Amino acid sequence: MADANQEQEPRPGEPQDPESTGGGQPEGEGRLTPEQYAAEYESGAVADDVAEPAAGPPAVTPPPPDPPALSPPSSAPEPEDDAEDEGMLRMSFMEHLEELRLRIIRALGGIAAAFAVCIFYSNEIWNAVRMPAATALKQLGLPGELAQITPTEAFSIIWIKLPVLAALFLASPWVLYQVWAFIAPGLYKKERRLAAPFILTTAGLFILGGCFAYFVAFRFGLRFLLGIGVDIGVRPIISMTEYTDLFINVMLGVGLVFELPVLIFFLTLLRIASPRFLMRHSRYAILLIVVGAAIITPTPDVYNLTIFAVPMILLYFIGVFASYLLVLNREGRRFPWGKVLLWTAVVVALIAAAGYMAMSVYHLKFLMNWPFITR
Repeated sequence: MADANQEQEPRPGEPQDPESTGGGQPEGEGRLTPEQYAAEYESGAVADDVAEPAAGPPAVTPPPPDPPALSPPSSAPEPEDDAEDEGMLRMSFMEHLEELRLRIIRALGGIAAAFAVCIFYSNEIWNAVRMPAATALKQLGLPGELAQITPTEAFSIIWIKLPVLAALFLASPWVLYQVWAFIAPGLYKKERRLAAPFILTTAGLFILGGCFAYFVAFRFGLRFLLGIGVDIGVRPIISMTEYTDLFINVMLGVGLVFELPVLIFFLTLLRIASPRFLMRHSRYAILLIVVGAAIITPTPDVYNLTIFAVPMILLYFIGVFASYLLVLNREGRRFPWGKVLLWTAVVVALIAAAGYMAMSVYHLKFLMNWPFITR
């Protein structure tokens, strides 16, 4: 029974009860409250050989949460540049060469087909070509005939040169379509929609330039040239070759010059030029236009130079206006067509009223030659 009565040794780290020890240490000395023990154990003040107090049942660790479900990729809109790049057709260098060869063959085929049609009307084409010279010679009191110097001159001109020239104007829409089809793979989808306006505008300006050269520029220039030496005993004898070469140069030169608005529009489309840049450097453009008109015009006088230069300058500013419309469309703005058309109608009405008053009140007449106005 001694073992039963023997005082039980306190466990290490277990607070001792003073009543069980028979007085022992006084209360508050050498004893740790559970809160103090926990604080000192966490700070490392309790010795390693001190056993931890008896713990309850082991805590059950909760399982890790399930990973969030992967949401499908959002269909966010692609950047504008990437969307536009996808609209462009990618071609290798050899594919570009193959495409160029194909377009050249097709363009030449169209010209050959137009030549086959024009050759059946070679006599009518020749009569139309010689008409300005015949009219100018008759106005000077001379027979309206051209001279054949070599035996093959008439054949090469009537059956080859002039049908080819007529075929170029007739097949110009087809040729310009081939040009557009070659450059279209390098354009965006929204830019490829300009195919029909490009072909119609470019071919129309080319044909319009030929009509201006035939009915206005060439006739006035030829009349001036042929009448220079008539009063001093010079009888003009015009060779078919010289006359035809001059006619072809003027027709093709003016026809190509009338493409100036299309060139300016494409420079703006490719962001090479801008309307502000073109207007700021317009004086240099006018200088180049006058130099080009001096090369194209068949006479060195200021009168015929003006006939060629003024329409070219107007075409330049028309091209600047077209590029301005392109920039407005690119920026999402609109041009005030209503106000512009209203003011244009007012100006045209004022000019028409002034012309009617000049003819009815002052009895003035308008002429096709200098001084253009007479009583």
